[in-house]
Amino acid sequence: MKITLRQIEIFLNVVEVGHLTKVAKSMGLSQSAVSMSIKELEGILNSPLFDRINKKLILNEIGRAFKDEVMPLFKKFRDIEYEFKNSINKGIIRVGASTTIVDYLMPPIICSYMSSSPDVKITLKEGNTQEITELIKNGKIDVGFIEGFTNDSEVIQEIIGTDELVVVTADETLVNQYSIKELEQKRWVLREEGSGTRDVFLNYIKESSTNINIFLELGHTESIKSILLNHKCLTCISKLAITQEIKEDKLLKVDIKNFDCKRDLLIIYHKDKYHSELFKKFTKFAKNMIKSMLMDIEKVK
Repeated sequence: MKITLRQIEIFLNVVEVGHLTKVAKSMGLSQSAVSMSIKELEGILNSPLFDRINKKLILNEIGRAFKDEVMPLFKKFRDIEYEFKNSINKGIIRVGASTTIVDYLMPPIICSYMSSSPDVKITLKEGNTQEITELIKNGKIDVGFIEGFTNDSEVIQEIIGTDELVVVTADETLVNQYSIKELEQKRWVLREEGSGTRDVFLNYIKESSTNINIFLELGHTESIKSILLNHKCLTCISKLAITQEIKEDKLLKVDIKNFDCKRDLLIIYHKDKYHSELFKKFTKFAKNMIKSMLMDIEKVK
């Protein structure tokens, strides 16, 4: 048998009060339960902690030494219990996000939140939509932010905003109005399979083009942007990712006929996830910031 916090709590109450009956009443226990707890503790330590003098329990030398050791530990446990019961500004939040969100939305969210709550630690994992969903299912992260829906009964998903996908290039000869069909044999650079951006784009154009010329697949949006800036090719990319390049005329938005490709941004978590006050506070903060940032980006033409 091992010492329990409950046994230590009863022991310290007996030390302070000195009478089993009073301790039992204050703790809502029977006198026999208090007495049994003390006997069990003494049995574990293989030594009596009290001298029984005139029907009173008086700490002996072993009891005094034990009290000096356990009292600061017990006080620390009580302080920890109080902090976690009464504070929503302390703890660890494990966040996962798909690539576009990690690169263009998460940094200001995390920095702002940790600045206002310095005792909260946030860890961030990056992956595509499928990978973030798996991390949620396996309990590796508490909350995920992804682009596009996931079909999994274990995962709760909530729409928190809308992201516009645009076709861009650095090739000035391609900025006139085209249909997707007219551009399908141009060189396209897309994200890897499993990417929410790729899936949404290909699904959107499937009725217009099923033979798009994907000459290169890359796992990161920044890599795609680098290729575009140095080669004559096209991509379909989140407007989140190229707002600055459009402002600086480094990348050009292609005018595609009847092209209005948008996708939902979602927050996801496991259906059995416990919603602590810290979890609720962080997710509310993140959702509000994402909505605000999306409104600012929508104003960029």
